[in-house]
Amino acid sequence: MPDPCRPPVPAEPRATLVELFSGTATDGAATGFLAAQLGSGARGPVLWVQDRLSRREGGRPYATGLAALLGRPVELLYLEVGRATDALWAMEEALGCPALSAVVGEVWGDPAALDFTATKRLALRAERGGVPAWLLRRVAKPDLSAARERWRVAALPSPPDPDDAHAPGQPLWQAELFRARDQMPGAWVAQASRTGLVLQHGTPKAEPPLRRAG
Repeated sequence: MPDPCRPPVPAEPRATLVELFSGTATDGAATGFLAAQLGSGARGPVLWVQDRLSRREGGRPYATGLAALLGRPVELLYLEVGRATDALWAMEEALGCPALSAVVGEVWGDPAALDFTATKRLALRAERGGVPAWLLRRVAKPDLSAARERWRVAALPSPPDPDDAHAPGQPLWQAELFRARDQMPGAWVAQASRTGLVLQHGTPKAEPPLRRAG
């Protein structure tokens, strides 16, 4: 039975398949939400696989930027492939490598290759190999999938920077868990920290208006 008291994101990523849906084609919220979970218990590099459309429309991951967001380094191996079929094959092969700490795959849209059977193969391979897997979906519908968790992630307004009230602070994300095998669905406000992903219920508190000088 699902445990409503257990946090939906563990201290260390579980070795299974998690699917993330981005709010818009170029929204980086799902990428940030995913990245916040990388490296928190890392034992090796992360393999990040993109099909060509994902890279062209959303850009490629940048290790230095991820390190700035998380406050800790992330060792990244990057692979760009032409088609969704190639991305899924590369993910499945990589999930058999225990030297990797995680495998991330970005697939654009709803290609025929990404069906229930493909996601089941990834989930079983991740669980058998002991390597966490994330599937990042852009411009996609949440059709039938064997992913053990499925999230929708969107950006929220950032709080003010603690050192400069006129500058944006750490990114915040609205994270909705809409399907999970052993966790109750729900929505959280998410934020990256040095130790991983921080989730809290509810919505961010409104900041008081800034007073004008003089």
